[in-house]
Amino acid sequence: MTSDKQIIAPEHTAVRVALWRALHVQIDPEPHVLNDEIGLKLVGEQDWRLRPDMNPDFSKGMRASIVGRARFIEDIVEDQAKQGVSQYVILGAGLDTFAQRRPEIASHLHVFEVDQPGPQAWKQKRLAEIGLATPEWLHFVPVDFEAGQSWWEQLIAAGFDTSKPAVVVSTGVSMYLTKETNLATFQQLAKLAHGSTFAMTFMLALDLLEAKERSILEFVMKKAGEAGTPFLSLFSPLEILAMAKDAGFKNTQYVSGEDIYQKYFATRTDGLRAGNAEGFLVAMT
Repeated sequence: MTSDKQIIAPEHTAVRVALWRALHVQIDPEPHVLNDEIGLKLVGEQDWRLRPDMNPDFSKGMRASIVGRARFIEDIVEDQAKQGVSQYVILGAGLDTFAQRRPEIASHLHVFEVDQPGPQAWKQKRLAEIGLATPEWLHFVPVDFEAGQSWWEQLIAAGFDTSKPAVVVSTGVSMYLTKETNLATFQQLAKLAHGSTFAMTFMLALDLLEAKERSILEFVMKKAGEAGTPFLSLFSPLEILAMAKDAGFKNTQYVSGEDIYQKYFATRTDGLRAGNAEGFLVAMT
């Protein structure tokens, strides 16, 4: 078992995502786009509803984005599992709770959570503390990026079968990586077995956004830079589709914020919507 010295609390962004998911369940009317309060149990934060970033109005667009993209990913996983895909890889898993919330699907898969060693050890410890066991089909894949470890090599060492198709997802990560690093990731994943799916969120280039959304994204980028986690990559849909094609994916699709809205929010009467600053790349081998 990992020693206490190696246990590091998750990043603030991962905590916010978990809390916004819970906030959606607690304050937005049914039907909920995603039902996830397990992340809240993992965080275990008292008086979390008093946090400024949990203000119902302030967080409305952000929590819509978080639950919308999570639901979109889980719908892909469910659909692919029905078609016989048996591996699901979550890059930068953070406090993801798919394995705990959806065992009726997850138990038929090998689920691989890739993350930094310290926060992942913290998550494992918290899962045990709240009484959630780790089943044999859930594989934690710690990767020390600062030490130069290869996430691909660590994934294979954890039991990933390169001869079988998989769903691989990455949400809320691409903007913190250079375009060169994103391309290298694409090139690696394009080598996945035939029938695999890669789904990734990305932030749209500022000049593609309307004034209000551009202003919000500029503010978010400023705060991210001040926190030491600057945004390094914004994309146009055509650019990211071309990158994925050049990397070797056979089929590529851009899923816009409007697409997500029409899929999960259009019939709601509470005005919950994420906007258009974030989109999805869905690519298949």
